[in-house]
Amino acid sequence: MLSIIGTPGYWRASAHSRAVFFTLSIFAGSAAHAQDAGMTLNEALQIATSNSSSIQASQASVRGTSDVVVKAGQLPNPTLNLSVQDLPINGRNAFTIGQDNFTMRGVGIQQEWVSADKRRLQTAMANRAVDRDKSTYLETVANVRQQTAMAWLNAIYAKKAVALNQALVDHLGQELAAKKASYRGAKGTAVDVAQANLTLGNARNELINAQQDEKIALIVLSRWTARGNVLEVAGDPPELESQVSGLSTEQLDQVQPALIAARSAISLADADTDVTRSNRSPNWTWGLTYFKSGGNFPDYVSVGVSIPLPINRRNVEDRDVQQKSEMGTQARLIYEDTERQVLADIQSLTAKLASGRERLANLKQTVLPAAEQKVELANAAYRSGSGTLSDALDARHMQLETDLQVLNVERDVSLIWAQLEYQILPPDVTASQ
Repeated sequence: MLSIIGTPGYWRASAHSRAVFFTLSIFAGSAAHAQDAGMTLNEALQIATSNSSSIQASQASVRGTSDVVVKAGQLPNPTLNLSVQDLPINGRNAFTIGQDNFTMRGVGIQQEWVSADKRRLQTAMANRAVDRDKSTYLETVANVRQQTAMAWLNAIYAKKAVALNQALVDHLGQELAAKKASYRGAKGTAVDVAQANLTLGNARNELINAQQDEKIALIVLSRWTARGNVLEVAGDPPELESQVSGLSTEQLDQVQPALIAARSAISLADADTDVTRSNRSPNWTWGLTYFKSGGNFPDYVSVGVSIPLPINRRNVEDRDVQQKSEMGTQARLIYEDTERQVLADIQSLTAKLASGRERLANLKQTVLPAAEQKVELANAAYRSGSGTLSDALDARHMQLETDLQVLNVERDVSLIWAQLEYQILPPDVTASQ
């Protein structure tokens, strides 16, 4: 079974990503390890591409189409002809064979002859059909990889969100306890306690939502890995860098499945046109028949050739050629449109990724340090007696809220990165096809 393993980076192929063929036992072992220790992104991609039913279905289609390539270059099966001629139907020899001098028993063979050039063209078209199915297979692989990567990223960020929301709930629990103590000491108000209760309740609700998101993300990841329930993910999200936008159109033609499929459609349409054009010259059919005569008459041999007469070639055969030629034109126009769409998608995703990375850089360089500094200052003021515990708790609360804000932006940007990075395949995967 053919399987593909890819690393997050397009050009950053590891020893694993260069391997294409694996045994089922290795897959089973890696899956068990992923379940025990948490599934990493590379493990998810490996397991998904080796167990995907849609990929296996595409592989079956390629095998099936490949099986008919040899057939395309063969002559049609010959026809065996058995006959009885001049059989009497009345008189003393009625319905008897071998006694009447004029009755003949015949056995012959008939063969339609297809020229070597036609068979070569038919073989070429069959090979182009295989290429088309291979391009469909590559599209399926790319989709599985992309969906798996996005599912894993959703799961890993959902896991991080649960941890941060839990930390926020724990912190707000401490803040509520402090508000209650302050109220009992006549330094706080009942409104402060009620507000702390409300804030904690909302945070617990967000924690429940985060836990639900994590469960759903793991379910979606399990759907793509097809290995039972994925219980946990592990590892760090990849660096949000992609070189896809720097690839030329010629390079994309080799690794972008939609472009590969569109170009395969052109090749198939051209091959079909060549076969149809060759059919303007009809196939001849020759036959040989041996006749055994009855009575004392000698035996006979009959040889014949049947030649179709294309007397209306302009309105029959030439029309077929024109139709196939237009299909080739259609395929070329579809390729041009697909190319424009692919380039537009890459440019759009690249712009979104750049903007997202800029947002992240701003948050990490300004907002996060400011939140951390506020915590440090509030804690220092509390220890020196110039600040209150409430101020210190509020600063920590704000820091956790900021961490959640940054995490949400990181998740959104990582999903954009995955859409860009995984819409193409590593060169070794496409080269193996």
